[in-house]
Amino acid sequence: MSDDIVNRVANSGLVNFDLEAYYPKGQRQLIDLKDWLFEGLILKEKDFRQAVKDYDWVQHQDQYVAIDCSADAIVPVWAYMLISNAISPYAKKVVKGNLENLESLIFHELINTLDINPFKNQRVIVKGCSNLPIPESAYVAITNKLSPVVKSIMYGEACSSVPIYKKK
Repeated sequence: MSDDIVNRVANSGLVNFDLEAYYPKGQRQLIDLKDWLFEGLILKEKDFRQAVKDYDWVQHQDQYVAIDCSADAIVPVWAYMLISNAISPYAKKVVKGNLENLESLIFHELINTLDINPFKNQRVIVKGCSNLPIPESAYVAITNKLSPVVKSIMYGEACSSVPIYKKK
């Protein structure tokens, strides 16, 4: 009888896919327009334009930026456009929305550009746990991207995976 330890997971033919490995580096930042409003409620065009002009946009160099307003105020679309125009020479990406929207968009763009040929006809397990904030929508997007080319998709860890898709 052999006392060799056999790694059945390594011999299973499963290909691991870890979204965390694709996590784009760069600080995420939220610009909350409530801080730019008169008394936190009203956008005064002249004051707002001056604040945009005076703001130090360089501090957002190479950041991923979300622009939103947490106040219960009516903010015209042009205000977001004005800020986007001012910050875009410095930021990696600018979106209208919160940090969760930003993260989802980053991952959707990343997944859309992935080369999935290495996963063709493979049994893929999408890693479920991560230390970084991977949006749930990224798991949906990678499932949609991989399904047409893989034999199967599972979610979780090899020792306790949940079947998601199996080619017929």
